[in-house]
Amino acid sequence: MEFHPRPRPGTAKPWAFPAPARGTLDNGLTVLRCHRPGQQVVAVEIFLAAPLEAEPQGLDGVATIMARALSEGTDKHSAEEFAAELERCGATLDAHADHPGVRISLEVPVSRLTKALGLVAEALRAPAFADSEVERLVRNRLDEIPHEIANPSRRAAMQLSKELFPADSRMSRPRQGSEETVARIDASAVRAFYEAHIRPATATAVVVGDLTGVDLDAVLADTLGAWTGDLAEPRPVPPVTADDTGRVVIVDRPGAVQTQLLIGRIGADRHDRVWPAQVLGTYCLGGTLTSRLDKVLREEKGYTYGVRAFGQVLRSGPEGNGAAMLAISGSVDTPNTGPALEDLWKVLRTLAAEGLTDAERETAVQNLVGVAPLKYETAASVAGTLADQVEQHLPDDYQAQMYARLAETGTVEATAAVVSAFPTDRLVTVLVGDAAQIKEPVEALGIGEVTVVTG
Repeated sequence: MEFHPRPRPGTAKPWAFPAPARGTLDNGLTVLRCHRPGQQVVAVEIFLAAPLEAEPQGLDGVATIMARALSEGTDKHSAEEFAAELERCGATLDAHADHPGVRISLEVPVSRLTKALGLVAEALRAPAFADSEVERLVRNRLDEIPHEIANPSRRAAMQLSKELFPADSRMSRPRQGSEETVARIDASAVRAFYEAHIRPATATAVVVGDLTGVDLDAVLADTLGAWTGDLAEPRPVPPVTADDTGRVVIVDRPGAVQTQLLIGRIGADRHDRVWPAQVLGTYCLGGTLTSRLDKVLREEKGYTYGVRAFGQVLRSGPEGNGAAMLAISGSVDTPNTGPALEDLWKVLRTLAAEGLTDAERETAVQNLVGVAPLKYETAASVAGTLADQVEQHLPDDYQAQMYARLAETGTVEATAAVVSAFPTDRLVTVLVGDAAQIKEPVEALGIGEVTVVTG
């Protein structure tokens, strides 16, 4: 019997994060374009420099309402007509507001790019801020808030922000506003925010996909290029201040069978040289099922289905005066809340005393760097990362350089970064659970003063 020769692997092709081409339209709009052969669904990300800290006092949430209105209709098209036009293009459109600004995300087949971009441009030029539409969006947002408060992980995040940041800081309050502030929003407030902050001169569009045969310059000129607005200087980015004095806050949920944990502080963002080492060390601590936290709390003790450590950039400025949230998140059964926290602190102390191993560092590098070609297979993932770089004031080649720096980072450097990121005496711990059952065992741990707030 003859057998076919055994297939042999080919030589691996070198991979690097795609490099965009940068340009500016006549109206001042910055454009990053990236040709990705084979990606027939084009992704467009538009960043609008309208940060949450620009919201008028007492109107938290107006940026969110404005963003939703931009994605739902124009003066020429009602919400139903606008949605139908997008559907005929086979397009999806979304918009949201966060601390750095507003993001509009479009995905559309390349054959319908001109039509879909025309709709987006129309929304930016002539948004529909009719009283009835804004009232509907406000009602929808008010309906969402009780569900968010009932969600333990969302409630923990709200409390951690309130604890870390000064009361007068926008970062201390819910990103999409509270019931009190959202209820005050009307069409005039939305239009005033739009007129004050939305203009092409301070916006950036990222276009990623297979642009073969597409005259993108002409497409942009006919669509986003027709959007006009005043010139304006970018808003100054105020420094981020936070209080990470070690303490514990219990959000009381009587009868809860689980406790939601969120342990965090503020640390370096992507402008800091320590960021690659911090990413690597944090991944070793709690980035995957084989990390130290999961090995102890999940595999050995069975307290939880999983615990994760992560760093999330909140806001960055051109002078590097930004910050990232460094946090550990998970949930445990109520009776084991105290033991789980005790073991978690033991993991942190052991890490500080003994450091990471070369094997841990190698696994983290393989997972973080090796998965990149798969992570960025879609145009949307590339466009999203490029837009992140724009809103965080990073150079266009940042992500490509980031993978090189991760591969070069040593075990000692990664250890120092993660130990500095999670010092055992400078962590704010938020627990959403049954205070009657967990307060006493948590106090016995001595990880900080324990206070209880209503859920």
